[in-house]
Amino acid sequence: MILLRAAQAADAGALAALFTASRGLLDFLPQLHDAAEDRAFIRDHVLTDTRVTLADQRGVPVGFVAERPGEIEHLYVAPDALGQGVGSALLRAVLAHQDEVALWCFAENTRALAFYRHHGFEVIAETDGAANEAKRPDKRLRWLRAGA
Repeated sequence: MILLRAAQAADAGALAALFTASRGLLDFLPQLHDAAEDRAFIRDHVLTDTRVTLADQRGVPVGFVAERPGEIEHLYVAPDALGQGVGSALLRAVLAHQDEVALWCFAENTRALAFYRHHGFEVIAETDGAANEAKRPDKRLRWLRAGA
């Protein structure tokens, strides 16, 4: 069973560990930050600048989504929880209260692209990655509520 709840400042360490582990699966990305920098980023920016929903299974954080109105900034699932519905539960929580949502996804992250397309997102732009920190090609995806 997946329990969703609002993330708190006390969750920063667990969210950062999940963020680091999940990004570690993206072998096409250069390692730009160490674990301490990831913790500071989650604590000082993600938890303060976005609405963060945490997914919990049996008391263990297994995923999170960070959003702003109309934008998903981050959606990460723990590597050992992939394929268990965690990402879908988090995404449904966002889509339940937004009429339009956009996000960026690395072009090489084929698993994530398939996931978002499955949930009704469409690619609306593609870049060579020059504007992102990793300098990797990315895609802009958007979801619109039917009738919105």
